[in-house]
Amino acid sequence: MPDTTQLLVFIAAGWLLNLTPGPDVLYIVSQALRSGVRAGVVAALGIVSGCFVHVFAAALGVGALLATSATAFTVLKWVGAAYLVWMGLRLLLVRGAGGSVVPAAGTLPALPRTSLWRVYRQGFLTNVLNPKVALFFLAFVPQFIAPGTENKVQVFLLLGLLFNINSLPISFGYAWLAGWASRRVGAVQRTLHWLDKAAGAMFIGFGLRLAMAENRP
Repeated sequence: MPDTTQLLVFIAAGWLLNLTPGPDVLYIVSQALRSGVRAGVVAALGIVSGCFVHVFAAALGVGALLATSATAFTVLKWVGAAYLVWMGLRLLLVRGAGGSVVPAAGTLPALPRTSLWRVYRQGFLTNVLNPKVALFFLAFVPQFIAPGTENKVQVFLLLGLLFNINSLPISFGYAWLAGWASRRVGAVQRTLHWLDKAAGAMFIGFGLRLAMAENRP
């Protein structure tokens, strides 16, 4: 494992990276705005689950395959881009309900279990179908593994686990802030329909940007 100083740098860098807005943050915020903190937290858990897939894939060499094989990267890139565009189109085409019900202050919305499962599944797919996440772990984590370290795969997995666990406070924070706004700021509630449209457009933008990513990063 890295020494204490390197470990602290790794943790701080991970927090800064997770604070940067992207498809994952957008998904967490949009779900929390629409359905409350609980949905945002479930979305974050789905995204972190997808990150674990990328960590294991990179540790086992799949990430290296994506980095060196243009075909493998292209296939996953187009699948991920298509999924992001599909989610964006769903948000753009959704019809307003003619008003929204504001939950009482200090309460959480009671979503059906199937709805929470759908939120989790979509968060998982949003992350796991993005090959750039696997390449990120493949490029970022090894910088904190000394060349002479034994059991590099084990250390890689431990650092990936630490990165994902450290991301949860940031993700939960985004969910809490968005859920708080949806419960207490009337303007947010009145414009949820247009926020869906804006989020949909951003998801489509993220999908198009992923589709135009170079095959060999």
